[in-house]
Amino acid sequence: MTIDDIKSIIKSDETRTLELKKTTGELKDGMHSACAFLNTDGGWLIIGVPPKSLKIVGQQVTDSTRQEIANALTSLEPAVDVKVEYVDVPEHPGNQAIAMYFEPWVWGHIPYTCNGRPYYKVESTTKVMPRDMYDERLRQSKPQYFAWERQEAEGITIDDLDEDRIRGAVRLGIEGGRLNEAAMTEPIETLLQKSELLNDGKLNNAAVMLFSKKLYGYPQLRLRMARFRGTGKNEFGDNQQAEGNFFDLLDAGMSFLFKHLNLSGKIVGLRRMEQLEIPVEALRETLVNSLCHRRYDQPGTSVGIAVYDDRVEIENPGSLPPELTPETIKQPHNSHPYNPLIATFLYRSTFLESWGSGVRRIIDSCAAAGVEEPTWQTNPNFVWVTFKRPADKSSYTQLTAGTTTTQKNEISGGSSTEDDRTTTQNGNNLGGSSASEDDISEGSSSTIIELTKQMRKLMDVMNYEFMSINEIMEACQFKNKERFRENYITPALNAGLIERKYPEQPKHPYQRFRLTEKAMHIKYSREDK
Repeated sequence: MTIDDIKSIIKSDETRTLELKKTTGELKDGMHSACAFLNTDGGWLIIGVPPKSLKIVGQQVTDSTRQEIANALTSLEPAVDVKVEYVDVPEHPGNQAIAMYFEPWVWGHIPYTCNGRPYYKVESTTKVMPRDMYDERLRQSKPQYFAWERQEAEGITIDDLDEDRIRGAVRLGIEGGRLNEAAMTEPIETLLQKSELLNDGKLNNAAVMLFSKKLYGYPQLRLRMARFRGTGKNEFGDNQQAEGNFFDLLDAGMSFLFKHLNLSGKIVGLRRMEQLEIPVEALRETLVNSLCHRRYDQPGTSVGIAVYDDRVEIENPGSLPPELTPETIKQPHNSHPYNPLIATFLYRSTFLESWGSGVRRIIDSCAAAGVEEPTWQTNPNFVWVTFKRPADKSSYTQLTAGTTTTQKNEISGGSSTEDDRTTTQNGNNLGGSSASEDDISEGSSSTIIELTKQMRKLMDVMNYEFMSINEIMEACQFKNKERFRENYITPALNAGLIERKYPEQPKHPYQRFRLTEKAMHIKYSREDK
């Protein structure tokens, strides 16, 4: 380093990455700044330049000076290897300027302290780091010791977990090629141990978040949902809260969105297809990310969904990693899961993708649907994603479901058997034969679907997540697969109420079914529900 290098560095006043000291008499304060550099964006500590004059005067450097600097550097923990530059000052013969560069902090590294206290930079000012910031960095540096998801779940046992949810997630992982087929027959304890959700016979909080049916002591396992009239929060149209594990909250959130967003119709081939005004894939990916990556160590907070006349906002407690901003998050980036255990399990069960590709898929699905891409915003406590609702309402379709006498009996508590048949208002018997296009009548402003009791049963037990036919039969308490296909699956497929996971391969070995967007909208918009 030369005197010209120092002149270039100090050409302006002190900044977030530059601290000037007149002499080593200010070395104690200088080490506070050095600690702040190490905890922020890095920077130069230069001694021998008065901050007000910005003139390089230097000072006399002796062996005692060098020893004093070396001792001062030992006050920084963890220990740092810093090259100390001594530069002759031509204008002041015998004097030297002293320069030290400190590397920026790296996400996931332990925070630095000076004499036991952490410091960080706020613009050009050195401040003591707030406790919550220090704790968060400590947690990130040693998640195996400090992470909420790894802490022991007090009072929760394996019996409190939803085994069906566990088996269902494992099945999806096998179908997606992310888990070995042998996992399907392994004991629950083994599955939990391999996923690091069970250690020494004790469940951790990640297992509770993913699968627990017992929520006492976990107020953060909650989802807030609101439909506001207008564009502000002055008037509620609907206000709900849901409690449960990850899968329960995902179901509740998607159901709320299907209830309050419109469908837009378009003709594909010979059929009219209804799709949500904001792509379901984008909404689901955003909600999955919010539930997965939020800060669960803040029990008084929760993920929120807010639907306005002009937009939808999904918010979660936490912050973006330091490497990302609301602008750069849209660019290719690495994955920085806040809860690695939870994220790893959701990846293996295909609910989540790795490598930071979720944001790209959200943007791409909006582009494919002709919808404006969402925006990301942050404040110190929350991250939220905003989707603009399309202003053009001309293509929206209002769906209603006809209700037969038999269906009304079912709502009031009537029972049904495998031999039940339901006649629609037009007199067509759909219980024992495949429904045709004629069974769906379309008007200029609405589509009226005459639901058979079998269709309603499917809509009650199914959701937007894929299920196997055996799972659907079990939920419907039906045992004859051939008759179930004939009386339930085929009519619902023809009516556009359910769809296959592999539509081009009806006999795919891993074939599964879910409700269509049209059926989800009907299900959660029905007044009788």
